[in-house]
Amino acid sequence: MAASRWCRFLIIFPCLLACQHARENESFVSRPTVSLDLPGIKKRGYLQAIIDNNSVSYFIYKGATMGYEYELLTRLADYLKVDLKIKVISGIEEAIHALNTGEGDVLAFPLTVTSDRTNYLSFTHAHYTTHQVLVQKKPANWRMQPPMVVEKKLIRSPEELIGKEVYVMKGSSFLQRMKNLSQEIGGGIIIREDSAGAETESLIRKVATGEIKYTVTDQTLAMVNALYYPNLDITMELSLPQQIAWGVRQNSPELLAVINDWLAKIKKSAVFQVIFNKYFNSPRFSLVNISSDYSSLASGKISPYDAQIKNGAKVLGWDWRLLASVVYQESNFDPGVKSWAGAVGLMQLMPETAKYFGFTNAWEPEQNIRAGVRFLKFLDDQWAKTITDPNERIKFVLASYNVGLSHVLDARNLANKYGKSPVKWNNNVEYMMLQKSDPKYYRDAVVAAGYCRCEGPVNYVKDVLQRYEEYKIHFR
Repeated sequence: MAASRWCRFLIIFPCLLACQHARENESFVSRPTVSLDLPGIKKRGYLQAIIDNNSVSYFIYKGATMGYEYELLTRLADYLKVDLKIKVISGIEEAIHALNTGEGDVLAFPLTVTSDRTNYLSFTHAHYTTHQVLVQKKPANWRMQPPMVVEKKLIRSPEELIGKEVYVMKGSSFLQRMKNLSQEIGGGIIIREDSAGAETESLIRKVATGEIKYTVTDQTLAMVNALYYPNLDITMELSLPQQIAWGVRQNSPELLAVINDWLAKIKKSAVFQVIFNKYFNSPRFSLVNISSDYSSLASGKISPYDAQIKNGAKVLGWDWRLLASVVYQESNFDPGVKSWAGAVGLMQLMPETAKYFGFTNAWEPEQNIRAGVRFLKFLDDQWAKTITDPNERIKFVLASYNVGLSHVLDARNLANKYGKSPVKWNNNVEYMMLQKSDPKYYRDAVVAAGYCRCEGPVNYVKDVLQRYEEYKIHFR
């Protein structure tokens, strides 16, 4: 679908709190209090993104991190050649405050571009245009009634909202639009502000269950929720097209320029079209994401094996979400996976390794997890002899689980020889791991296991720990 056609369908969540409310909050920081632009971000090595946790932007599905905003951010980080870190904030006032105080570098909310908001941040080039829509419940037994009868029972013009209660987020752009609309039609719309801590999707749910009659939201969020609540009508537009963009600090012009360059390139690519279609033109995909037992949007479950993972985590003394991240990294929670080397099951164990730890059937999920936990416990016990910091030790254990204990011991010995810390992972033992493909290092007398192409285990540690941080956001 050409951009001129699909843009009018895409409406990503407008600002949750208006800037007028921000001015009333004395603690709100409206100007940058830190000076950090693209060179500093690259030197630091990661992009800190502020994002919302909802059914389109950012969520977990079957253990994998997903979302339209999230997928774009991962590609932006790759473009910048830095890692990506996520900070989840729901309220736009809090998010802008966090941006200006340095808690994030890019505000990856779908922000409605307004002249008022340019006082607080710099907008990237617009992603899309959008409309606000009225969310209302279809009449009872609507499936059994002729369409014309259903139509007559629904609001189809703004004037019909006179005397009606419409619930909106406190201080939101939806609130401002309803105030303006009320004036345009001569007044009379009863506008109810929900609490600042509430979420737009909670108001949509209240309409679906009959707790309230009307709310206002963006069209795309409404479309996704209407798949889950088919008794909702979302066809009445209440606004002119609105531009949607991300935001950066006003003193980050280099970051703004490079994001705009990246946007111009990716919007022309097939990759962008695939991402867009997945989240906004794939009703079945959206419905599965919302309703799945293993979606962070629907339940507190990561996988069908959470109970076994939690039991194993107790044995290790780990947060269960960390062990869940390991299992996902190994097998994507698929117990039928077999690697080219012969490792099998959820934790990708060699059958002989499982037998060594007392388990005869490495394909059986519970035995596989228990055997994997015993292997991790063995590695933890080994590293505990020299690494007392448990947070550091986890990195050594993960690397050893991935590539073998001997290669990590080699890297530790190299670190000690070349003036690095043998008990610190980042930029120390991690650095020496990456040198083990160089003959100067893998032929060193302190190296026992020889050559290793160790980008894999280094990335393994990074990926497991990053996913763990994401799991902590979504699951308890």
